[in-house]
Amino acid sequence: MTVDSDWEEWLLRAVEDADPDGLAIWYLGCNGFIVKSSGGATIFIDPYLGIGDPPRTVRMVPVPFDPTEVQEADAVLGTHEHTDHVHGPSQAPILASTGATYYTTDSGHEVIHEEAWMDNWSVTDDQLEEITEGDRLEFGDLTVHVEPANDPDAEHPVSFVFEHESGTFFHGGDARPGAFESVGDAYDIDLGVLAFGTVGMIPDSETGEPTRTKWYNDENMIIEAANELQLDTLVPSHWDMWKGMTTEPTVLHNHARSFDYPETLQIVEIGDRIDL
Repeated sequence: MTVDSDWEEWLLRAVEDADPDGLAIWYLGCNGFIVKSSGGATIFIDPYLGIGDPPRTVRMVPVPFDPTEVQEADAVLGTHEHTDHVHGPSQAPILASTGATYYTTDSGHEVIHEEAWMDNWSVTDDQLEEITEGDRLEFGDLTVHVEPANDPDAEHPVSFVFEHESGTFFHGGDARPGAFESVGDAYDIDLGVLAFGTVGMIPDSETGEPTRTKWYNDENMIIEAANELQLDTLVPSHWDMWKGMTTEPTVLHNHARSFDYPETLQIVEIGDRIDL
Protein backbone atom coordinates (compact mmCIF):
# COMPACT_ATOMS: atom_id res chain seq x y z
CA MET A 1 0.00 0.00 0.00
CA THR A 2 1.18 3.52 -0.81
CA VAL A 3 -0.10 6.76 0.68
CA ASP A 4 -1.58 9.55 -1.44
CA SER A 5 -1.67 12.85 0.43
CA ASP A 6 -4.48 15.34 -0.08
CA TRP A 7 -2.31 18.20 1.14
CA GLU A 8 1.03 17.55 -0.60
CA GLU A 9 3.95 18.68 1.62
CA TRP A 10 2.88 21.97 3.19
CA LEU A 11 2.18 20.62 6.69
CA LEU A 12 5.48 18.75 6.89
CA ARG A 13 7.40 21.80 5.72
CA ALA A 14 5.56 23.96 8.28
CA VAL A 15 6.67 21.59 11.05
CA GLU A 16 10.25 21.51 9.81
CA ASP A 17 10.41 25.31 9.50
CA ALA A 18 8.89 25.90 12.93
CA ASP A 19 11.14 27.24 15.71
CA PRO A 20 8.91 27.04 18.79
CA ASP A 21 9.71 28.94 21.97
CA GLY A 22 8.46 25.97 23.99
CA LEU A 23 6.48 23.00 22.76
CA ALA A 24 4.52 23.04 19.48
CA ILE A 25 1.89 20.36 18.83
CA TRP A 26 0.16 19.69 15.49
CA TYR A 27 -3.01 17.63 15.15
CA LEU A 28 -2.99 15.13 12.27
CA GLY A 29 -6.59 13.97 12.55
CA CYS A 30 -7.66 10.62 14.02
CA ASN A 31 -5.34 10.38 17.06
CA GLY A 32 -2.14 11.51 15.35
CA PHE A 33 0.05 14.35 16.58
CA ILE A 34 3.49 15.81 15.94
CA VAL A 35 5.34 17.36 18.88
CA LYS A 36 8.34 19.66 18.35
CA SER A 37 10.35 21.22 21.16
CA SER A 38 12.35 24.44 21.31
CA GLY A 39 15.46 22.27 21.24
CA GLY A 40 14.39 20.73 17.93
CA ALA A 41 13.22 17.30 19.12
CA THR A 42 10.47 16.07 16.77
CA ILE A 43 8.18 13.23 17.83
CA PHE A 44 5.29 11.67 15.87
CA ILE A 45 2.50 10.04 17.92
CA ASP A 46 0.12 7.54 16.27
CA PRO A 47 0.34 9.05 12.76
CA TYR A 48 -2.20 7.20 10.60
CA LEU A 49 -2.42 7.95 6.89
CA GLY A 50 -4.64 5.11 5.73
CA ILE A 51 -8.22 5.35 4.52
CA GLY A 52 -9.56 2.64 6.81
CA ASP A 53 -11.21 -0.52 5.52
CA PRO A 54 -14.24 0.64 3.50
CA PRO A 55 -17.12 0.09 3.83
CA ARG A 56 -16.60 -0.93 7.47
CA THR A 57 -14.34 1.97 8.45
CA VAL A 58 -14.27 5.01 6.18
CA ARG A 59 -11.86 7.92 6.68
CA MET A 60 -13.65 11.27 6.94
CA VAL A 61 -10.67 13.69 7.07
CA PRO A 62 -7.88 14.44 4.57
CA VAL A 63 -4.63 12.47 4.43
CA PRO A 64 -2.32 15.28 5.55
CA PHE A 65 1.05 14.11 4.21
CA ASP A 66 2.98 11.37 2.45
CA PRO A 67 5.21 9.59 5.02
CA THR A 68 8.01 9.21 2.48
CA GLU A 69 8.31 13.02 2.46
CA VAL A 70 9.12 13.30 6.18
CA GLN A 71 12.64 14.64 6.58
CA GLU A 72 12.89 15.24 10.34
CA ALA A 73 11.84 12.85 13.11
CA ASP A 74 13.59 11.60 16.22
CA ALA A 75 10.94 9.06 17.17
CA VAL A 76 7.53 7.65 16.36
CA LEU A 77 5.36 6.50 19.27
CA GLY A 78 2.50 4.00 19.14
CA THR A 79 -0.01 3.91 21.98
CA HIS A 80 -1.45 0.48 21.13
CA GLU A 81 -1.67 -2.14 18.41
CA HIS A 82 -4.80 -1.10 16.47
CA THR A 83 -4.23 -0.40 12.78
CA ASP A 84 -4.88 3.34 13.08
CA HIS A 85 -2.09 3.52 15.68
CA VAL A 86 0.49 0.94 14.51
CA HIS A 87 0.44 0.90 10.71
CA GLY A 88 3.37 0.01 8.47
CA PRO A 89 2.41 2.04 5.38
CA SER A 90 1.98 5.15 7.54
CA GLN A 91 4.94 4.80 9.87
CA ALA A 92 7.66 2.57 8.43
CA PRO A 93 8.50 5.07 5.64
CA ILE A 94 9.10 7.73 8.32
CA LEU A 95 11.63 5.44 9.97
CA ALA A 96 13.24 4.62 6.65
CA SER A 97 13.65 8.24 5.53
CA THR A 98 14.75 9.75 8.87
CA GLY A 99 16.45 6.97 10.82
CA ALA A 100 13.98 7.58 13.68
CA THR A 101 13.24 4.94 16.31
CA TYR A 102 9.78 3.41 16.75
CA TYR A 103 8.53 2.89 20.30
CA THR A 104 5.48 0.77 21.13
CA THR A 105 4.42 -2.08 23.41
CA ASP A 106 4.78 -5.82 22.89
CA SER A 107 1.39 -6.05 21.15
CA GLY A 108 2.41 -3.27 18.79
CA HIS A 109 5.59 -5.15 17.93
CA GLU A 110 3.50 -8.17 17.02
CA VAL A 111 1.82 -6.02 14.35
CA ILE A 112 5.22 -4.81 13.13
CA HIS A 113 6.36 -8.39 12.60
CA GLU A 114 3.04 -9.42 11.00
CA GLU A 115 3.39 -6.54 8.54
CA ALA A 116 7.09 -7.36 8.00
CA TRP A 117 8.33 -3.79 8.31
CA MET A 118 11.97 -4.83 7.92
CA ASP A 119 11.23 -6.77 4.73
CA ASN A 120 8.76 -4.39 3.11
CA TRP A 121 10.44 -1.11 4.06
CA SER A 122 14.03 -0.12 4.78
CA VAL A 123 13.64 -0.44 8.55
CA THR A 124 16.37 -2.01 10.68
CA ASP A 125 15.95 -3.99 13.87
CA ASP A 126 17.77 -1.35 15.95
CA GLN A 127 15.04 1.17 15.02
CA LEU A 128 12.40 -0.85 16.90
CA GLU A 129 12.17 -0.47 20.68
CA GLU A 130 9.68 -2.20 22.96
CA ILE A 131 8.30 -0.07 25.79
CA THR A 132 6.14 -0.62 28.85
CA GLU A 133 4.68 1.33 31.72
CA GLY A 134 7.31 3.12 33.81
CA ASP A 135 9.78 3.61 30.97
CA ARG A 136 11.39 7.03 30.47
CA LEU A 137 12.58 8.24 27.06
CA GLU A 138 14.90 11.22 26.49
CA PHE A 139 14.97 13.29 23.29
CA GLY A 140 17.19 16.31 23.87
CA ASP A 141 15.21 18.81 25.93
CA LEU A 142 12.09 16.60 25.87
CA THR A 143 11.35 13.75 28.30
CA VAL A 144 8.60 11.20 27.58
CA HIS A 145 7.17 9.01 30.35
CA VAL A 146 5.28 5.82 29.49
CA GLU A 147 2.20 5.53 31.71
CA PRO A 148 -0.79 3.16 32.06
CA ALA A 149 -3.98 3.29 29.99
CA ASN A 150 -7.36 1.60 30.28
CA ASP A 151 -8.48 0.59 26.80
CA PRO A 152 -10.65 -2.55 26.98
CA ASP A 153 -10.44 -2.98 23.20
CA ALA A 154 -6.61 -3.12 23.13
CA GLU A 155 -4.20 -5.84 24.24
CA HIS A 156 -1.52 -3.61 25.79
CA PRO A 157 -2.23 0.12 25.60
CA VAL A 158 -0.10 2.85 27.15
CA SER A 159 -0.29 6.61 27.48
CA PHE A 160 2.49 9.20 27.18
CA VAL A 161 3.45 12.23 29.28
CA PHE A 162 5.74 14.76 27.58
CA GLU A 163 7.70 16.93 29.98
CA HIS A 164 9.38 20.11 28.77
CA GLU A 165 10.46 23.27 30.55
CA SER A 166 7.54 25.08 28.89
CA GLY A 167 4.84 22.67 30.01
CA THR A 168 3.52 19.12 30.20
CA PHE A 169 1.54 17.40 27.43
CA PHE A 170 -0.41 14.15 27.80
CA HIS A 171 -1.57 11.74 25.08
CA GLY A 172 -3.96 9.03 26.22
CA GLY A 173 -4.34 6.99 23.05
CA ASP A 174 -7.88 5.59 22.88
CA ALA A 175 -8.09 4.99 26.64
CA ARG A 176 -11.12 5.45 28.86
CA PRO A 177 -11.15 6.45 32.54
CA GLY A 178 -9.99 3.98 35.13
CA ALA A 179 -6.18 4.09 35.04
CA PHE A 180 -5.32 7.78 35.11
CA GLU A 181 -5.59 8.83 38.76
CA SER A 182 -1.95 7.98 39.46
CA VAL A 183 -0.93 9.94 36.36
CA GLY A 184 -2.92 12.98 37.44
CA ASP A 185 -1.33 12.83 40.90
CA ALA A 186 2.21 12.45 39.53
CA TYR A 187 2.21 15.27 36.96
CA ASP A 188 0.85 18.77 36.55
CA ILE A 189 -0.60 18.36 33.05
CA ASP A 190 -1.13 21.55 31.09
CA LEU A 191 -2.67 19.97 27.99
CA GLY A 192 -4.16 16.52 27.57
CA VAL A 193 -5.50 14.60 24.57
CA LEU A 194 -8.29 12.06 25.00
CA ALA A 195 -10.20 10.13 22.33
CA PHE A 196 -13.86 11.11 21.91
CA GLY A 197 -16.55 9.62 19.71
CA THR A 198 -20.15 8.63 19.40
CA VAL A 199 -21.67 5.16 19.44
CA GLY A 200 -22.34 3.92 15.92
CA MET A 201 -23.71 0.99 13.96
CA ILE A 202 -20.53 -0.38 12.41
CA PRO A 203 -20.44 -3.56 10.28
CA ASP A 204 -19.07 -6.48 12.27
CA SER A 205 -15.57 -7.43 11.10
CA GLU A 206 -16.59 -11.08 10.62
CA THR A 207 -20.30 -11.10 9.71
CA GLY A 208 -20.63 -7.67 8.12
CA GLU A 209 -23.82 -7.09 10.10
CA PRO A 210 -24.32 -3.56 11.51
CA THR A 211 -23.45 -3.78 15.20
CA ARG A 212 -23.73 -1.22 17.99
CA THR A 213 -20.10 -0.17 18.49
CA LYS A 214 -18.38 2.03 21.07
CA TRP A 215 -14.65 2.56 20.55
CA TYR A 216 -13.96 5.84 22.36
CA ASN A 217 -14.99 7.96 25.34
CA ASP A 218 -18.51 9.36 25.29
CA GLU A 219 -19.27 12.82 26.71
CA ASN A 220 -19.37 11.70 30.32
CA MET A 221 -16.40 9.34 30.17
CA ILE A 222 -14.02 11.88 28.65
CA ILE A 223 -14.80 14.38 31.41
CA GLU A 224 -14.33 11.64 34.01
CA ALA A 225 -10.91 10.86 32.51
CA ALA A 226 -10.02 14.56 32.42
CA ASN A 227 -10.78 14.76 36.14
CA GLU A 228 -8.65 11.71 36.90
CA LEU A 229 -5.81 13.45 35.05
CA GLN A 230 -6.59 16.88 36.59
CA LEU A 231 -6.18 18.45 33.14
CA ASP A 232 -5.78 22.18 32.77
CA THR A 233 -6.84 21.95 29.12
CA LEU A 234 -8.58 19.07 27.34
CA VAL A 235 -8.16 18.49 23.60
CA PRO A 236 -10.61 15.86 22.28
CA SER A 237 -9.28 13.73 19.41
CA HIS A 238 -10.56 10.98 17.09
CA TRP A 239 -14.05 12.56 16.87
CA ASP A 240 -13.38 13.54 13.24
CA MET A 241 -12.20 10.25 11.80
CA TRP A 242 -14.60 7.38 11.13
CA LYS A 243 -17.92 7.56 9.33
CA GLY A 244 -20.65 6.64 11.81
CA MET A 245 -18.44 7.47 14.81
CA THR A 246 -17.93 11.22 14.34
CA THR A 247 -19.42 13.66 16.83
CA GLU A 248 -19.54 17.32 17.84
CA PRO A 249 -16.79 18.15 20.39
CA THR A 250 -18.16 21.56 21.42
CA VAL A 251 -20.90 19.72 23.36
CA LEU A 252 -18.21 18.97 25.95
CA HIS A 253 -18.40 22.55 27.23
CA ASN A 254 -21.75 21.58 28.76
CA HIS A 255 -20.51 18.32 30.26
CA ALA A 256 -17.40 19.91 31.79
CA ARG A 257 -19.09 23.00 33.23
CA SER A 258 -19.77 21.76 36.77
CA PHE A 259 -16.54 19.77 37.23
CA ASP A 260 -13.13 20.91 38.46
CA TYR A 261 -11.42 19.62 35.33
CA PRO A 262 -10.74 20.37 32.60
CA GLU A 263 -10.34 24.05 33.35
CA THR A 264 -10.59 24.80 29.62
CA LEU A 265 -11.62 22.92 26.49
CA GLN A 266 -9.71 23.45 23.26
CA ILE A 267 -11.10 22.16 19.97
CA VAL A 268 -8.59 21.58 17.18
CA GLU A 269 -9.06 20.41 13.60
CA ILE A 270 -6.65 18.48 11.42
CA GLY A 271 -3.59 20.61 10.64
CA ASP A 272 -4.02 22.97 13.63
CA ARG A 273 -1.06 23.90 15.84
CA ILE A 274 -1.14 24.32 19.63
CA ASP A 275 1.71 25.98 21.57
CA LEU A 276 2.73 25.38 25.19
